[in-house]
Amino acid sequence: MSETRPVGHYAYDSVDRRFLAERIDEFADQVRRRIDGSLTEDEFKPLRLMNGLYLQLHAYMLRIAVPYGILDARQVRMLAEIARDYDRGYGHFTTRQNIQFNWIRLEDTPDILRKLASVDMHAIQTSGNCIRNVTSDEFAGAAADEQCDPRVHAEILRQWSTLHPEFTFLPRKFKIAISGSPQDRVAARFHDIGILAKPGADGPVFEIFVGGGMGRTPVVGQKLFDAVPEADLLATLEAIVRVYNAHGRRDNIYKARIKILVQALGIDAYREAVEAELAQMDRATYHLSPETVAAIRARFATPDLAAPDDAAAKLARDRADDPLFDAWVRANTHPHRVPGRISAVISLKPAGGIPGDATDRQLDAIADLAERFSFGEVRVTHLQNVVFGHVRQDELRALWLALSDVGLATPNIGLIGDIVACPGLDYCALANARSIPIAQKLGARFADMRLQAEIGRVQINISGCINACGHHHAGHIGLLGVDKRGVEYFQITLGGRADEKAAIGHILGPALREDETVDAIARLIDTYLEKRVQGESFLDTLDRIGDAPFKEAAYEAA
Repeated sequence: MSETRPVGHYAYDSVDRRFLAERIDEFADQVRRRIDGSLTEDEFKPLRLMNGLYLQLHAYMLRIAVPYGILDARQVRMLAEIARDYDRGYGHFTTRQNIQFNWIRLEDTPDILRKLASVDMHAIQTSGNCIRNVTSDEFAGAAADEQCDPRVHAEILRQWSTLHPEFTFLPRKFKIAISGSPQDRVAARFHDIGILAKPGADGPVFEIFVGGGMGRTPVVGQKLFDAVPEADLLATLEAIVRVYNAHGRRDNIYKARIKILVQALGIDAYREAVEAELAQMDRATYHLSPETVAAIRARFATPDLAAPDDAAAKLARDRADDPLFDAWVRANTHPHRVPGRISAVISLKPAGGIPGDATDRQLDAIADLAERFSFGEVRVTHLQNVVFGHVRQDELRALWLALSDVGLATPNIGLIGDIVACPGLDYCALANARSIPIAQKLGARFADMRLQAEIGRVQINISGCINACGHHHAGHIGLLGVDKRGVEYFQITLGGRADEKAAIGHILGPALREDETVDAIARLIDTYLEKRVQGESFLDTLDRIGDAPFKEAAYEAA
């Protein structure tokens, strides 16, 4: 295999690849023994979960890791191949920046894992009571406001956490997110550990939050440390997880997350326990020297980001000449740190579509366009879209036209059509309701892009059950599927958010049937448009006037 380094992507070496090959051979033997009956399902379950394989309603589901959300074109093409040859022609991007395939045959999984390994991918620790895929900012290395490139530190955390001998069987699953900016673009406060970089006296330092999470007990994480130096980052995380591993509950699956432990002890007591752990640790083992960080950074290929001097002027002319293109730029781009460059967000939320799904043809098209416009690099967002991080501004219109040709130019990022949803009861054995159909109906209800632009930024999140894989607690409007005597209902929450002002949405009233819910959401939006003052966002209006007018509108026909 070539040793070339994909742009923006950590380059595997022979050690990484040998490790993956050995792990796949081990799992292939476990699969063989499950098929021939040597292993029961109960015996096989913890083994398959350690390799990202779930047993769902209709088939096995394989969840593939996308560390800190970075893919290259060859990897995206491999995902397209797997979708074609082993699934039903599509993959589903998740809220942890992973991708999963829902129609996998058990006997095919070793071959799939070998194909993934051929492009330096795997499914390790995408399930089980371990440290899961570390997520990061989709604009890492490109955003104008970042203090450091968080992909470097996310890779350090990936290497530290993979098959960690103490943390392979934690009380419960454990999730970490890191952003290189003080602006929270990773929902840091809803993670077991959330990390935000901010400026320090001698370079970036890290703000650490612990004990956040959603599910049946939603909690906004609390600040544990305000300014951890880079050198102490790994030791600090080791101590945090050690305290959780030692004291987290194992007698009750619903009370086993770190958020429950932090609540039980209190944040001050938890901080004292972490500091006591740090005091007795061999700190030198975990010290992140500048040389160590530099060595990891050197494993990432850096593109030449120079752009023509007139690139910005060309983009301005293109926007002035084409209102449709201008609308897409306003919704689907993010400022870049380099003059003449811009980050483009590709929506996987067409009107009436399934949030986060991409067909094999779309994946192939994304790979081709990434090579043409963004150094072959693709980023996955925790909001189930993808990003080209380094597009020249003078080439942005050409990208938009090419995306339009393959149905990927929906201009709805951050708008009401940019719906986040889990797979729900169509696939998941845990779900109470189907998330996909109601997401499609809401997408179709608000399909008009002029209406979406008029409404402005509204985030709808849908979960099919209390496990909250669709992050409904953090939605400006959240929908939770519930079962009422065999009938699917949806509970509406308002006021959630996952940024620096993180908040849990509050329940508006009784759950409604699916069609009633779609109509109720439409009335909520009508109420907002009627009640807002100039320049006011949905959350601003909600804060100003409270729930009552929205509740009255939502339930007027109930």
